[in-house]
Amino acid sequence: MRNGCGEDGTLTFMVELGVNIDHVATVRQARRTYEPDPVWAATEAQLGGADGITVHLREDRRHIQDEDVRRLSELVHVKLNLEMAATSEMVSIAGSIRPQMAMLVPEGRAEITTEGGLDVVSDRDRLREVVRELAGAGIVTSVFIDACPDQIEAAAEIGASVCEVHTGPYAAAFHDHGRDRSVPEVEAELERVDHAGRLIRSLGMRFNAGHALNYANVGPIAALEGVRELHIGHAIVSRSIFVGIRQAVVEMKQLLKQVKDD
Repeated sequence: MRNGCGEDGTLTFMVELGVNIDHVATVRQARRTYEPDPVWAATEAQLGGADGITVHLREDRRHIQDEDVRRLSELVHVKLNLEMAATSEMVSIAGSIRPQMAMLVPEGRAEITTEGGLDVVSDRDRLREVVRELAGAGIVTSVFIDACPDQIEAAAEIGASVCEVHTGPYAAAFHDHGRDRSVPEVEAELERVDHAGRLIRSLGMRFNAGHALNYANVGPIAALEGVRELHIGHAIVSRSIFVGIRQAVVEMKQLLKQVKDD
């Protein structure tokens, strides 16, 4: 959303928050039952001010199920972002559900969570076709990539509209070095994300970021020039155990607003 004009007269934007509700479904699937309902979680997140809802429909259906995505597409009143592998099955599901955005991510059955960015460089021909098919269904395509110039340039080549930069290395450095952003190792990772964002924007794509962001480390990422959306899940769901999802989202939104106000 627009937030006003900077000192140079350019438009500035309030960073948007996409809330990933996968791990609400993780709790449900632990018992193979019907609760907690991730759709209820999405409703609570919206009431807390979420600008979008993100879910990852994995090949092994370990948490989010097809029916969850269908219900979310009908009931969510903010942007629905479907994380998905670039497979024929997922492209078909996306074409049927028609989320506002589809984010292409790497996927491994043995991983606990997504462990790195998509290798667009090595698979650009196939990914170009996937982007074309999604665009034909009216779906904006994002790619989840590491902060590497060659991957960003390849994303532009295949026609991606959005690049979400993997912030996991930054978050790990922040945690491992005393949660101090001034430590050189943390500054180096933050600078990598910043440089990636500048390149993304120069190539005409939207700069988003996400992975392992939480209430302690989100500020420096939210303060980067031109970042438009942050996708955060595990930290918000974890916080919600103590305060509820609506309040957990409110608190994260307040942090993002504080960064822009400062």
